[in-house]
Amino acid sequence: MKEIIQEIQQFRNDRNWGGNHDARNLAISISLEASELLECFQWRSPEEAIAHDKQAIVDEMADVFIYLLQFSDVLEVDLIEAAREKMKKNAIKYPIPSKS
Repeated sequence: MKEIIQEIQQFRNDRNWGGNHDARNLAISISLEASELLECFQWRSPEEAIAHDKQAIVDEMADVFIYLLQFSDVLEVDLIEAAREKMKKNAIKYPIPSKS
């Protein structure tokens, strides 16, 4: 994870984009890119969207991921650990149904 974050930072720094990458702007960018991902599916079934625009879907997924990694870096959050902790909370909130 650290390696890809460093690559993203280098890409950003090479273009002098660091000033725009604060927590607020990154949160907005995640939302905007997620909306672009949704746009790939607008007015289509999932199967049609994937068949027609899979590369666009992959590109938008990557944009969301890149911004999310930058956001986690700014907030000094280990996303892997955060996901594990959230899964623990979800397990409590949504227990496995008992078999009757």
